[in-house]
Amino acid sequence: MCGIVGFVDWRRDLTFHKDILVGMTQTLIPRGPDAEGYWLSPRAALGHRRLVVVDPQGGLQPMIRQRGEDTFILIYNGELYNTPEIRQELLSRGYHFEGHSDTEALLLSYLEWGPSCVERLNGIFAFGIWDSREQQLFVARDRLGVKPLFYSQQTGSLVFASELKALLQHPDISPIISREGLAEVFLVGPARTPGIGVYEGVSELKPGHVLFYSANGLHIRRYWALPNNVHTDDLGTTTAKIRELFLDTVERQLVSDVPIGTLLSGGLDSSAITAIAAVALDKDGKGPLPTFSVDYADNDRYFKSNDFQPGADGPWIKRMSKAFGTNHTNCTFDIPDLIEALKAATLARDLPGMADIDSSLLLFSREIKKHVTVGLSGECADEVFGGYPWFHRQDALEAQTFPWTLHVENRLQILSPELNALLHPHDYLQRRYEEALAELPLLPSASSVSHQDSRSLQGNAQREARIREITYLTLTRFMPTLLDRKDRMTMATGLEVRVPYCDHRLVEYAWNIPWEMKAIEGREKGLLRHALTGILPDDVLWRKKSPYPKTHNPIYLLTVRTWLSEILADKTSPILPFLNISALRDLMKVSSTMPSGSPWFGQLMDIPQLFAYLIQVNYWLVENKIRIL
Repeated sequence: MCGIVGFVDWRRDLTFHKDILVGMTQTLIPRGPDAEGYWLSPRAALGHRRLVVVDPQGGLQPMIRQRGEDTFILIYNGELYNTPEIRQELLSRGYHFEGHSDTEALLLSYLEWGPSCVERLNGIFAFGIWDSREQQLFVARDRLGVKPLFYSQQTGSLVFASELKALLQHPDISPIISREGLAEVFLVGPARTPGIGVYEGVSELKPGHVLFYSANGLHIRRYWALPNNVHTDDLGTTTAKIRELFLDTVERQLVSDVPIGTLLSGGLDSSAITAIAAVALDKDGKGPLPTFSVDYADNDRYFKSNDFQPGADGPWIKRMSKAFGTNHTNCTFDIPDLIEALKAATLARDLPGMADIDSSLLLFSREIKKHVTVGLSGECADEVFGGYPWFHRQDALEAQTFPWTLHVENRLQILSPELNALLHPHDYLQRRYEEALAELPLLPSASSVSHQDSRSLQGNAQREARIREITYLTLTRFMPTLLDRKDRMTMATGLEVRVPYCDHRLVEYAWNIPWEMKAIEGREKGLLRHALTGILPDDVLWRKKSPYPKTHNPIYLLTVRTWLSEILADKTSPILPFLNISALRDLMKVSSTMPSGSPWFGQLMDIPQLFAYLIQVNYWLVENKIRIL
């Protein structure tokens, strides 16, 4: 993977502003530690930091191609998994390749098909192309938003970059937030509304969208959306199709010219990837597969089973590593490590994040990078196949809000009356919730169903419709939070991590599968389990879901509580005006020994993570010198 930056300006000659380009690009060195490149013209400036994964010599960027008098310049962050097919098609059309990189395949695809080339790509990507013929910048982002891209339109110019920190190095962009930015941080965070860049004047290019910018202005177009079709395949056909797609996806994503491994938790999702990858690498004589797991000091002592974390991972990791002969490394971190990394995780994400869940992944990624440059991870299977508790709990299904924020009062109670009055929290969250549902087209009804009117059928139809809503919310509002986390924490260490469950073909097919089929046998991800039969040992295959591990050591709570107390005692702390200090101190007293058991976000973010999140907010305000509009 890599980091990209660029700007187009119609007011000044950019050949005299390389210093701005270099300053922006240098902030992305962790994303691309291996090489850098710059290209400037009077109208456009492009910068690139490279992490070498495929074709070290042939994939240098910015990549430039001439066609007559016209010049096309590409900067690209991502990985294409159908490069062989694209390459073959272009060769048949008379194109010549100088190397074997997906970068070259992408640029030549643009030369042949123009902006519609994105519809042919299978991969994760964010890229920009300056087209001298059209005097136009073309920017695109992958369908599900695995790779990040932010931009800011100014008077007569447009600036874009992989990360917010790079944008802030441009002299036209300042770290200012308005009421909307405050609402995103204090009400929605660590999630973020798609398209919102938090900083004033900064936007996110949404997943599945392309951007055009020329002297005529800015134009954004959506090129991909989830298909709404009635699923007509029977269970046997559906299971076989899921299996076929997943096998193909994992095997495609093993392409690399540098060492590759998998992140293994012992759960269904990562175990399936590991099993397929281990067999494939052994077959090619490249085994054994390196695998990596994360744990925390004394977790075996303090872990207690609950609805969100039913069992410890350790024994299952050993089971999988032994079954598939992997070369396994277990990375264990202690409380001081997690606490100290809260700052680094905030810097990596550019915003307050998922507290120790972020910081642990950052530490984990640093350790993995010592062994491999590319990893495969099991994120997003729960979103695609309905694995989260809120798909199965009646209170979550009936709640008319985002199901991962059912206990939002846990955070609203500690916001200052002035901030609550400014943001109107319930109204803001309800508006964002209704906006998301408004995007979802109604599923066409099958004719055999529409002519029946039994109560049973109506009840099933209502449940199906509601779970379809929950699935859409999860795919478009919750999953991006995990993808942001995965990208920023791994790329901050120069580690590329791929997410096979985000293959758009798999997501498209699974999207329209009825819930009764997805949840076959009443199990979370029941269909996926059936599709993986024979690939995994049965006990691993049917193990109850357990999320990304977190520390259960009470010292973590005590430590973040002490740190937060110090922030509250410091009258210069910028977070103070936003907090109800007395309510927060009361919460800190009653939470002095154990968390509440009612996560305020997702499955893992309980009271200790709320305290850590506030610490991250304060650190973010300080480090970025945030100004409030």
